[in-house]
Amino acid sequence: MDETDTQLRGRIAAELTRTRARSAALTEAVDEHDLVRQHSPLMSPLVWDFAHIGNQEELWLVRDVGGRDPVRQDIDELYDAFRHPRSDRPALPLLAPGEARRYVGTVRDKVFDVLESVPLEGHRLVDQGFAFGMILQHEQQHDETMAATHQLRSGPPVLSAPAPPPAPESAADGPAEVCVPGGPFRMGTSTEPWALDNERPAHSVEVPAFWIDTLPVSNAQYAAFADDGGYTDPRWWSEQGWAHRTEAGLTAPLFWTRDGGLWWRTRFGVSEPVPADEPVQHVCFYEAEAYARWAGRRLPTEAEWEKAARWDPESGRSRRYPWGDTDPGPEHANLGQRYLQPAPVGSYPAGASPLGVRQLLGDVWEWTSSTLAGYPGFAPFPYREYSEVFFGPSYRVLRGGSWATDRAAARGTFRNWDYPIRRQIFAGFRTAR
Repeated sequence: MDETDTQLRGRIAAELTRTRARSAALTEAVDEHDLVRQHSPLMSPLVWDFAHIGNQEELWLVRDVGGRDPVRQDIDELYDAFRHPRSDRPALPLLAPGEARRYVGTVRDKVFDVLESVPLEGHRLVDQGFAFGMILQHEQQHDETMAATHQLRSGPPVLSAPAPPPAPESAADGPAEVCVPGGPFRMGTSTEPWALDNERPAHSVEVPAFWIDTLPVSNAQYAAFADDGGYTDPRWWSEQGWAHRTEAGLTAPLFWTRDGGLWWRTRFGVSEPVPADEPVQHVCFYEAEAYARWAGRRLPTEAEWEKAARWDPESGRSRRYPWGDTDPGPEHANLGQRYLQPAPVGSYPAGASPLGVRQLLGDVWEWTSSTLAGYPGFAPFPYREYSEVFFGPSYRVLRGGSWATDRAAARGTFRNWDYPIRRQIFAGFRTAR
C-alpha cells in the first residue's frame, strides 16, 4: 500500500468520523420523544433520518463495495425514501432510538473494516474512494435536513452556536453588482473525484453578458419588498407563483412575524428581531422571483450562477471554488453549521470570485431560474434515483450551499434542487439582469 493510498484511506476515515459526530450531535440534542415524533409533515422524524443514514451506508459500503453479509436486510423497505413519503413515516415500525444507534454503530464498524481492505481503484464505484465520498455527502445532506427539522421543532432551544458570525470589515465597499462578460465557459466537471452524476460531464456553455448582484439579497432589502405591498400585488408574481401565494396565504418569509412595526423571526426556538444585514432565508422560489421582478431584475440561470462563481477571466478556466482550487476553510465561507445562521452580507472577502462576487458558497442556498436537467452526455451513476428521476419542470435548481451545508457537499459544480414552493430549506437568492 503506497503513501497516496494510505493518505486517501486516512482522509476518508477522518471524514467519516467528523460527519458522524455531527449526526450524533443533532440526534442527541433532543430526548427520545422528540426523536420519534414528526415536527412537520414536510419532514421525517429525526430517528428515521438517522437510521436511513445507516441503511444507505450498509447498502452501498458494506454489501455492495465490501461484499459482506447484510446487517439488517429486514429494514431495507422501511428506510427506502421512495417507498414512503415523509408524512407517512411516523406510522412505520421504525427502529427505536436505542436500536437505531446500535444498528448505525454496527454498520460503521463494518465500514471501517471494508475501508481497510477494499482496493480504491480498478472500478468506478471505488476509484479514488468515490462510494465513500458519496455516502459522506449523503449523510451530510441528511444532517442539513435534520437541522431544518430542528428549525421546525417547537419547544425550548436545544441547539446553540458558540458565537454569531463575525461582522465583515468592509460590507459596504465595492459595487452592488458586477458584469460577467459574455462568452463560453466550462460548466460542470469531469475530474472532481467525488462529484455526483448530475455535475458531470464538463461541457462548454455560451453565456451572454449579464450583471449579477455582488451580494445575496439581505433581510432589509427583502423587508422593503414586503413593506411595499409585494405580497399583495400580483404584478410581481408569475401566474403559478400568485396562485401559490394566495392558496398558502404567504405574507412574509417563513418564521417571520410582524409585531409593533418590526419584523421578528424564530430561529431554533429563539424569537429575535430580524437582522437587517443577513441574507434573507426561508423564501421559496416564487417569493424570490417576485422580489426580483419588483426590483426590476430577475433570478440568474444556473449557468450564469456557475460562471459568476467559477470562471476566471484571466486564465479562462473554471475553478473548483470561487476563490480557487483549495478546499474551503473558515476564511472562505460560512459552512458546516458553525453559527446556526447566515453571516452578514459582505462577509468572507477571501471567498470572493475573480470578478468580486461574494458569499457564493455558504450562508444560503440560492434559487436559480433553471429547472433540473442532465448535462449533455449525462449518464446516471451509480443509480438513477439519485438525480435522473427528478429531471423535468417540477424542480428548480439551487446553488451554493447554506450555513448548514458541509464542505464535503459544497463546491462550484454542486447542484441542489427542490419544489419551487419549499420554504423550510435554508434558501435565499441573489438577482441578475
